[in-house]
Amino acid sequence: MKMMIDVHCHLTDNVFQDRLDEIINEAKKVGVQAFISSSLGFKDSIKLLELSDYKTIYPSIGLMPYQLEDYEEVVELIEKNSDKIIAIGEVGLDYHPSINVDKNIQEKIFAEFIELARRLNLPLIVHSRSAGKYALQILFKHNAERTIMHAFDGSASHAEEAVKKGYYFSIPPSIARSQQKQKIVKRIPLENLLLESDAPALSPVPGEINKPSNIRISAEWISKLKSLSIDKVEEKTTENAQLIFKIKII
Repeated sequence: MKMMIDVHCHLTDNVFQDRLDEIINEAKKVGVQAFISSSLGFKDSIKLLELSDYKTIYPSIGLMPYQLEDYEEVVELIEKNSDKIIAIGEVGLDYHPSINVDKNIQEKIFAEFIELARRLNLPLIVHSRSAGKYALQILFKHNAERTIMHAFDGSASHAEEAVKKGYYFSIPPSIARSQQKQKIVKRIPLENLLLESDAPALSPVPGEINKPSNIRISAEWISKLKSLSIDKVEEKTTENAQLIFKIKII
């Protein structure tokens, strides 16, 4: 069993509040040695910075496209803590029909986060629900680098265009029930893949609370779809994560 890194989860979620140690220990038993936890707004970011130990839990500060009232506070927090955070995100676009936020405003703020990430030399973790193609268009327009497309739900052809730019795609355990995610993995080189849980969301079983330990399922599916050993998948995705986030896990 090789070491794995969960590059995207939400350990500050209330569902983990009283059992975080249990959740982390369970993940470590299957080889998960580091967790990049992303915040979703200002209060969540404060909570994450207090939780992060910078040895096992690494913080990424972000803002959901439907919580934009927090924008100025989150940007200020990122700038004040740029030496402590490992990435900016998740940020991006959300065009799901349930989201009632003007697309032009979402796009404007997303572009500003792209510029902030460049200025601070930090990776960008991108949320693009029902907006994969459009998120990539904005990223390309602004020449974004060091970019991770989290749980990308766009087409494999658009993903292949992003690979040409050096972007990474993090694969959640929901690949077990998603033909779209399976297609993405088949078409994208292992050199551009990462493992994520998005816990507590994107469980391999609909309706169940997801856990970081389930990134083992992501690795198993990548192994099967690419006809590679599980050790090779775990080794390479960990190497990819250490490269993009500039961390070294011993």
